[in-house]
Amino acid sequence: MSVLTFQVESLLEDAVRKEGVDDFHGSTGTGFLEPLGVLCAAYDAAPLSEVGRWILRAGLVHSLRMRLRVHEWVRRHPEVLDERVEDPVVVVGMMRSGTTLVQRLLAADPALCAAAGWEVLEAAPPLDADPADPAARIERGLAREAQTREHAPELFAIHPMHALEAEEEIVFLSDAFLSHVPESGAHVPDYRSWLDTQDLAPAYDHLHLVLQLLQWQKRLRGEPATRWVLKTPAHLGYLDTLRARFPGLHLVHLHRDPQETIPSGASLNTVLHRMHSDDVDPGRVGRDWLERMGWTHDRALDARLRWVEDPTAPRVTDVAFREVVADPWPQVARVYADLGAELTDEAESSMRAWLDRRPPDPRRPAYGPEDFGLSRERIAERFARENPFCQY
Repeated sequence: MSVLTFQVESLLEDAVRKEGVDDFHGSTGTGFLEPLGVLCAAYDAAPLSEVGRWILRAGLVHSLRMRLRVHEWVRRHPEVLDERVEDPVVVVGMMRSGTTLVQRLLAADPALCAAAGWEVLEAAPPLDADPADPAARIERGLAREAQTREHAPELFAIHPMHALEAEEEIVFLSDAFLSHVPESGAHVPDYRSWLDTQDLAPAYDHLHLVLQLLQWQKRLRGEPATRWVLKTPAHLGYLDTLRARFPGLHLVHLHRDPQETIPSGASLNTVLHRMHSDDVDPGRVGRDWLERMGWTHDRALDARLRWVEDPTAPRVTDVAFREVVADPWPQVARVYADLGAELTDEAESSMRAWLDRRPPDPRRPAYGPEDFGLSRERIAERFARENPFCQY
C-alpha cells in the first residue's frame, strides 16, 4: 500500500474539486503557498501513522476549502470588505490560564460578540447556501462536538470545544498555514524552526478578513455586529503583529504559574500527537512545549515592556488566574473600567446566567511534569525571568 503524501498540488486540486471554484487568495496574494509547502514537507518527514496522515491531510484540504469559500463570498459581496472590525478585546495568556473562562464570560455581554465553535469550524458558508441561514453549519458543529466526545474523550476532557460556546480563533491563523497548530499535533521540527523566522502578518490579515465575513453574516441574520472578544494563547508571541492589524485593541492578559500550565499543555499536545502517530515520546513533547511557551512568554514580555514606553500602545488589563477563579466580578469590573465602558445590569445578568448554565469541565487525567520529561526545577529555570506585570 502506498503511503499517503502531502503534495501541494494534490491538496489544491482536491479543494478545488470539492468547492467548484479556484481562487484561493483573492486580494491577499499567493503568500500562503510557501508556508503550505514548508508544512507539507514537514508532515511528509514526520513519523505519522496512516490514520494520522489521513486526518492531517484532510485538515489541510479543509483549510484550503475555507480559503476558497471566503474569497468567493467576498467576490460575490465586496461589501464584506467595508465591515469595520474595530477595537477588539483580546484575551491572551498561556494555555490553562483562564483565557476560555474570561472570553466566554465577556462574550455573554450582549454588547460584545465572539465566534462560536460552529463558526470556527465553518466560518464561510457553502457556496450554494444562504449565508443568512447557518442552521446546517450549526448542525454540523454539534455533530462534530458529539463525535469528539465519543471518539476522543481524552482530548475533549482536556480541551472541550462546544459548538454553541465562544471559541478561540487560532483556526483562522492556521488556515494561512502560519500558526503553532501543526507542532501541537505532530513532530515537525523543520516547520517549527522555520516558523520562528517568519512574519505572521499574512495570517493576521486572513484572521481580519474572516472576522469581516463573520460580521457581515451576523448583519444578514439581524444580529448586532458589535465589538469582538477574541482569544488565542498563541497571540502572546505576536503581540506587535496583533497590534498592527488591530491597532485599537484592548488586551486582557491572564497570568498563572507555569508549574501548573506547562504540564497541562504538554498533556494536551501528547494526546494530539497520539491521534496522529503510533510513535510518541511524551518527554520530547513536554520539552518542546516548555521551549515553545518560554519563547512565547519572552516575546510577550518584550512587547509589553516596549509598550510601557509607548504612549500610543494599547491598554492592557492584567488578571491573575487565581483571582478570576476565586471571584470573577472584581476582575470583570476592572476590564470594563479599563475599557472605559459600563458594566450594565443587563451585561452582568447575562454573564451570571452563563455561569449558571456553563458546560461543566470534564474530568481531566492526572499528570505531573515528570510524565513529560520535565521537573519543577526545569520549569522554574525556563521561567526565571521576572514578570513585572503580574504575580502568580
